[in-house]
Amino acid sequence: MYDDSLVSPVEQLYTRHHPWLRGWLQRRLGHSADAEDLAHDTFIRVLRTQQDVRELRQPMAFLAAIANGLLINRWRRQAIERAYLEALAARPEAEEPSPETRYLMIETLLQLDSLLVGLSMQVRKIFFLSQLDGLTYPQIATQLSLSVAQVQRAMGKAFSVCYASRFE
Repeated sequence: MYDDSLVSPVEQLYTRHHPWLRGWLQRRLGHSADAEDLAHDTFIRVLRTQQDVRELRQPMAFLAAIANGLLINRWRRQAIERAYLEALAARPEAEEPSPETRYLMIETLLQLDSLLVGLSMQVRKIFFLSQLDGLTYPQIATQLSLSVAQVQRAMGKAFSVCYASRFE
């Protein structure tokens, strides 16, 4: 006989909702292995939360919210990786970075992206054109049909966010 009182609340949540969560993720991802990985990561996050899962009124909504955040992070990472690899493909082969350098660059780009997420898409684009593509402010202004002053203001916003994060 199975005594439910001997099982932790998170284990009960896992037993009751893991199959549903895996299916929910598989419908969004199309890959069972990826869905299994994200379901696992979702429950790791549950374990790290300080919330008492016994008090959850809607456990599936709770799990879906965590899993959705992980999905968004995954898609953001994939988009950044794709953009970085496309930029690498446009460079001469002699400039090919090592796998370690690639990894560090992608991690740095992800950190920058999450740091700048509160800024408008245009400010982020201006920042990346300047810092990654090495364009000057006048070049960015021409490319985006802006004034140099608008580019300067956008860069000021981006730099202030970067600077402020150093002290958090």
